[in-house]
Amino acid sequence: MTNLKGGVDMADKKTTPIKSGTKTDDLIKAVGQMTVLELSDFVKALEEKFGVSAQAMVASIPANGAAQPAGDQEPVEEQTVFNVVIANSGANKISVIKALRELVPTLGLKEAKDLVDAAPKEVMTQVNKKTAEEAKEKLTTAGATVELK
Repeated sequence: MTNLKGGVDMADKKTTPIKSGTKTDDLIKAVGQMTVLELSDFVKALEEKFGVSAQAMVASIPANGAAQPAGDQEPVEEQTVFNVVIANSGANKISVIKALRELVPTLGLKEAKDLVDAAPKEVMTQVNKKTAEEAKEKLTTAGATVELK
């Protein structure tokens, strides 16, 4: 249930009892009255202030179910977010421009041409692995040299 401000109405939630009048109680009441946007800004401010991240931790389990070998090796994290960079537009720039406009429909013809002419240039940022691979395949097929970073 939300209140008129967009915050969560804490009266409908079952909560653990907190001593009345404590700083924790006051903070919980204040958070309960915040809108989602205000809460998001609050979390960002806390992250910046204390140099932490509010991301959930995910346990990494090997695909074969075997335990990681003990030793000095650190687990290698697989990259999940990529930037697609046109390193070289190749000889057939028109095909590359067409492929680029299919991938990024918000680009106009002039913007796509300028981007291809300015290679090496980043064309997509912070995309998932599947999208990055598809973009690389389309642009490579069109004749460009593409890097994923």
